Amino acid sequence: MEGYRNFSTKLWNAFRFSQMNECVRTADFDPKGVKHTLNKWIIAEVAKATAETAKGIEQYRFNEAAGSAYRFTWNVFCDWYLELVKPLFSGEDETAKAETRATAAWVIEQMLHMLHPFMPFVTEELFDTLQADAGVAEGERRLLIVQRWPELGGLSDAAAEAEVDWVIRLISSVRSARQDVNVPAGAKVPLALVGASDETRGRLENYRALIERLARVEDVSFVDAAPKGTIQVVVDEATACLSVADLIDLGAEKARLAKEIGKLDGEITGLEKRLGNPQFVEKAPPEVVDEQKERVASAGETKAKLAAALKQLEAAG
Repeated sequence: MEGYRNFSTKLWNAFRFSQMNECVRTADFDPKGVKHTLNKWIIAEVAKATAETAKGIEQYRFNEAAGSAYRFTWNVFCDWYLELVKPLFSGEDETAKAETRATAAWVIEQMLHMLHPFMPFVTEELFDTLQADAGVAEGERRLLIVQRWPELGGLSDAAAEAEVDWVIRLISSVRSARQDVNVPAGAKVPLALVGASDETRGRLENYRALIERLARVEDVSFVDAAPKGTIQVVVDEATACLSVADLIDLGAEKARLAKEIGKLDGEITGLEKRLGNPQFVEKAPPEVVDEQKERVASAGETKAKLAAALKQLEAAG
């Protein structure tokens, strides 16, 4: 209950943020006619999520259907699209701003359709407000429950999807690397890219301001070899090098990571010993056995991640 309350709050806040930025439905909006890459990307993503949700419902896989709607709403629309378009909302390009406002409102409407089978009351309320914001008189507003399911075929855009996916993966990789070695959240880290293709260089220049803001990096440059004192993450053909030596205590971080890896080793050994006991496996409920296996897998993944971070710090000095 708490988790889905948080989800409802996330949806409500995203809707309010869009209202504050004057995102209003327009009758003549054509999703196939948008020009900006970010808008092409989110339209393709909502079409994909709507199709996945519909497939799950039709096949009576309601958990998969709900999961598709959930992931799009929280992870794609709220966490990424609204963050990526903030500069457009506050920028001076009125054409891009108007298109983004109309796109966001259109996407929200499709999202409400997608979520309606799982959370009818909240979505019905927001759908009514969406119509009110567009100037529809109270007596003329429609109920969401009697609307047709959106048919959003022909809206994929491979180029836009690849470009924005690259931006998201770069930012996510940098954030994860920073977190692994305890770089202070507010610190801006110098970033250098090694082996970047012309396409990557172009993408970075197009989204430089966004990447600097969302990944908390600065002095972004292209170099031939990894600078000293850096940790690296690979994104496609390029290696992103983060200069962290002056921002953290390398010795203390190496000791912390080694300690964490040791704790995980002990946890994994204990779990594997339990799973290796025939009496436990035979007598324990299947869900308990599965939970123990999942804990082993999760601990193993975390250990591998920390071991990679430790190796990088050792190489950095």
